[in-house]
Amino acid sequence: MLASLAGDARSYGVLLSDVAKHLRYYFLRRLADAHKGDADDLVQETLMALHTRRATYEVDRPFTAWLHAIARYKLIDHFRRNRIRATVPLDDVEDLFAQDQSDAAADRMDVQRLLQSAPEKTRDLIYRTRIEGQSIAEVAQSTGLSETSVKVSIHRGIRAITARLKGAANDDK
Repeated sequence: MLASLAGDARSYGVLLSDVAKHLRYYFLRRLADAHKGDADDLVQETLMALHTRRATYEVDRPFTAWLHAIARYKLIDHFRRNRIRATVPLDDVEDLFAQDQSDAAADRMDVQRLLQSAPEKTRDLIYRTRIEGQSIAEVAQSTGLSETSVKVSIHRGIRAITARLKGAANDDK
């Protein structure tokens, strides 16, 4: 750019050629598929603006920042002229709103409270298999217990928790 401002026509031609490739990629990344065909027109508009406003370029500033500012304004003008608006597909609308997680949190607290009533070893086995989703074989291998021992401990622990729940329900009546 500096050489072209000094009057070097060959440098100016090389600059415009290189900038055109860069601008095409810049616009293609920012345009929706339906408007990709407008990229070449935007490149030409930006090159024309660069040519007519090259005297406003401040040599102590980065050239690409100046170029991108022009390209950005040309892109905004294009969006306004064609009434292009950013849209969100309705399929993804749930992601935009906060969801009430209070029931899930209360359920987790209830499960934790129930598990606290079981012995620590049994509680760990139940948690790892029923909550974390580990297999009986994985838990047996990591604890050094047999698969049968793991199954029996889990069964007895769940049965004890169920009996406590039934007893508490009968006490409430």
